Amino acid sequence: MLSKVDNELLTRVGPGTPMGEMMREYWFPVVRSAKLEPGGAPERVRLLGENFVAFRSPDGSVGFIDEACPHRCASMALARNEDGGLRCIFHGWKVDATGRVADCPTEPEARRDLFASKVPTRRYHAREMAGMLWVHIGRHETPPPLPDFEWSALPDDHIQPQRGILRCNWLQALEATLDSAHVGFLHSRDGALRGSQGQRSESSFMRTYKTPRFEFEVRPYGFREAAIRDLPDDECYARIREVVLPNYSLIPRLPGHIGVTVISVPIDDENVIQWYLRFDLDRPIDTQAYLEFGTDSLDPDHFNSDMGDASNMWHQDRAAMKAGHWSGIVGRTNAYEDFVVQESMGPIVDRSREFLGAADVVIALARRLLLQAVKAHRDDRTVPFLGTESRLTALRALSATYPQGESWKCIDAFNPPEMAWASSG
Repeated sequence: MLSKVDNELLTRVGPGTPMGEMMREYWFPVVRSAKLEPGGAPERVRLLGENFVAFRSPDGSVGFIDEACPHRCASMALARNEDGGLRCIFHGWKVDATGRVADCPTEPEARRDLFASKVPTRRYHAREMAGMLWVHIGRHETPPPLPDFEWSALPDDHIQPQRGILRCNWLQALEATLDSAHVGFLHSRDGALRGSQGQRSESSFMRTYKTPRFEFEVRPYGFREAAIRDLPDDECYARIREVVLPNYSLIPRLPGHIGVTVISVPIDDENVIQWYLRFDLDRPIDTQAYLEFGTDSLDPDHFNSDMGDASNMWHQDRAAMKAGHWSGIVGRTNAYEDFVVQESMGPIVDRSREFLGAADVVIALARRLLLQAVKAHRDDRTVPFLGTESRLTALRALSATYPQGESWKCIDAFNPPEMAWASSG
């Protein structure tokens, strides 16, 4: 259970809130690079309760500025995309890619440049990486380095970003990715989890051994955690996750399978972008990979656009449930089921009403670390997690079996034990 005061600390992300101010210390992916066409329409972006536009100039460079024109607050999403910046259609003021006013044609020519130089604007940092536009909206003139994961420098055809948009708080979205205990229930379909159909499969382990035990190690960037299931023949099966706080979850994968990183990006207090970043270190990734880890559509910008809402109970099929389907979310995949459950909690769940158990130890750990971090930042501007370590190439999540009596902590994620049943096919 979390107090109402602490729940407010963790969930409110607007300007001036403790969590909002801490979040502004980090880079966030906001839109796919391919969405921004040279000289094309600006893309509206809402991030941490504020409104912006992203755009690509005719020369190919990217910009990120406030949506409101600094003159009379008309939307710059309507602006003309010209060489050197966006020109507002209202009075012709031009704002360059850094947010600086470059032209004020309504002012007398003799004082135009001087006037433009005095217009107060906020300037942001924008970079492209891994097929996405990343932005930093904090106060720093020189932002920290972009986070350096093992997928950060991959060729474009080795990585595929896709996002869903949820009508709930960012922490609900993040916590769904940290909860291994729900997998054997919510995603069990009609008694068979989606996955390999071999004699032994990862899905069969989670279906048969529904109640894992949890162990974890706190690290400067967040924590490692293992959901461990005891198997016959004196073996253990562990899903070992890397969690880079405040908002990254590296999903455990079998050797030879694509990697998945989930990034929860707060739109505002009651909406969140959930990025699914799939990557293959060795070969170009096939489009079909979109469908291999819990997404329902090839639409890379809003794969859950047809999800429904509480008014139609997210298209839950009660007849299918009577026939044996677990959730009634028929013909859908893991992420969709997660999204339905997270939205069903309401825009911001009241965590003071919860009653946590042994299966929630990782959720409690994440909340505790986030609370410590936001309070430290509020009190002395300490930047935790990625503020202490931007090079994260040594992190990899994995699923593995190992002999009982040994420790999952000794498994080398880059040289894992062989599992004949876990080939990528």
